[in-house]
Amino acid sequence: MLIPPPNFGMVEESLYRSGQPDQLNFPFLEKLGLRSVIWLAPEEPEVGLYVDLLTVSQHFCMDQNIQVHHLGVLYSTNAWDPITEEIVLQALHLLVQFKTYPCLVMCNLGRHRTGTVIGCFRKLQKWNLSAILEEYRRFAGPKVRVMNEQFIELFDEELVFGDNEG
Repeated sequence: MLIPPPNFGMVEESLYRSGQPDQLNFPFLEKLGLRSVIWLAPEEPEVGLYVDLLTVSQHFCMDQNIQVHHLGVLYSTNAWDPITEEIVLQALHLLVQFKTYPCLVMCNLGRHRTGTVIGCFRKLQKWNLSAILEEYRRFAGPKVRVMNEQFIELFDEELVFGDNEG
């Protein structure tokens, strides 16, 4: 039986989003043929269940030859801190490269950090704001964070390509 990770969704062909998977989800993820995972949560392995899940996830990624981009750890030490513009830009720089795909963008629950990155990605695709926010809210559920919605609304998509222009 194939069981998707929590809050799993297809963003577009070869681009997916979710919360942290566990062993039950690995057969499903194998079917996606992932080349990359963008991990947005700041947590490093610590004691308890999280270590076991992360260690198992890391072994799964190594076994499947999936490159893991652990971006969240670069700028934050608290899961409740809002995602930074630097992390969003790094994620988007990966998402505009063909070699990144197929790709899974995820954080602990697949709601806020993942939703913010996908919302900014939708701005790159020229979606209108109400459609972007509706998608964010659908995955965030009753735990919508207004600060994330404001971040998406005010995000300047020109920043993604600004470094390449000279």
